[in-house]
Amino acid sequence: MASLMAAYGRLPVTMTRGEGARLWDDKGREYLDALSGIAVTALGHANPEIAKAISEQAQSLLHVSNLYHIPQQEALGDELCRISGMDKAFFCNSGAEANEACIKIARLHGHARKIGTPTIIVTDTAFHGRTMATIAATGNDKIKAGFGPMLQGFHVVPFGDADAVEEAGTLRHDIVAVMVEPIQGEGGINIPEPGYLKRLRQICDANDWLLICDEIQSGMGRTGRWFAHQHEDIVPDVMAIAKALGNGMPIGACLARGPAAQLIQPGTHGTTFGGNPIACRVGLTVVQELEKNNLVARAGDLGERMREGFKSALHNQPGINDIRGKGMMMGIELDTPCAALVGEALEAGILLNVTAGNVVRLLPPYILDDAQADDMVRRVSDLIIEFLSQAHSSAEASA
Repeated sequence: MASLMAAYGRLPVTMTRGEGARLWDDKGREYLDALSGIAVTALGHANPEIAKAISEQAQSLLHVSNLYHIPQQEALGDELCRISGMDKAFFCNSGAEANEACIKIARLHGHARKIGTPTIIVTDTAFHGRTMATIAATGNDKIKAGFGPMLQGFHVVPFGDADAVEEAGTLRHDIVAVMVEPIQGEGGINIPEPGYLKRLRQICDANDWLLICDEIQSGMGRTGRWFAHQHEDIVPDVMAIAKALGNGMPIGACLARGPAAQLIQPGTHGTTFGGNPIACRVGLTVVQELEKNNLVARAGDLGERMREGFKSALHNQPGINDIRGKGMMMGIELDTPCAALVGEALEAGILLNVTAGNVVRLLPPYILDDAQADDMVRRVSDLIIEFLSQAHSSAEASA
């Protein structure tokens, strides 16, 4: 640890192996994974088809420059365009890089319209990444602290407020795009009211703006559809995906359609590692496995089962503000800060996360069986009940 920068407040555990929805540490202790490496290992750990794809590809070709044709990249691009309704794909290494490409496309779109300072509407509780552009597009001021001055070109409105987006267009003449997470992950599993994305689509169409969907966490089947915006039957102009696309292999993609898909040309954008043969071979295997095993629909059905389980277990529990989510993207909002629950869950043999200070975030793998899903609900519910009981007792004692 002495040689590593202190970028992370790591938990006191070292994982050494995994299988499906379970992990084991270096002491042989077993954990149930309700986090999937933060929405990444949707197919579970040590998935045999992913392992086979990595092994086979590693024995032939790991990397070749994007100066040459890469068949695995072209095949994955075809599949992603098929399931998304988009026209073109640009491959990179992470979600933040995918969002960078989205932002650059928006700026190219603005400059093509002779707008000198292209501005993107973003939302106040968004999280789009940790590069200089994506933290400028992110609503969380703590993430921006120490990195000013921020990159200009972003106008912040409240999440879920389409009227504020429309009003911004009447007040400013430099807007070129709206960038939004269909469901916010880091912001607390925030789900807008039905019709929000359709309204944004209409506003963008009326103003010749691009609609950019950040599907990095909500995409690749997590909400019960390939992409969360498909629940509202709309198609964005530009979209960022990553996380579950590689099941642990670093890969991201920016997808675009229509005129937006033609804006990146040779010399305008690029990457050394993005779209290499092994990452794209794995991404292609992920898409195939999700389809072959009907796991997108399974994520939707299992998520509904789990939310109903949480509502049944916690409906009379004081201190529960809300239980929400879509598919395998769930949040349980408490009435008190609950970051300590992460360590308590670890002690109890379950991996989860707390975001927005008081939201227990669950992002399980899609390959959970019913018994594992029910066990996860029971164990997390018991942890929350015990935590709230202690928190409220402490509050009463200090009152």
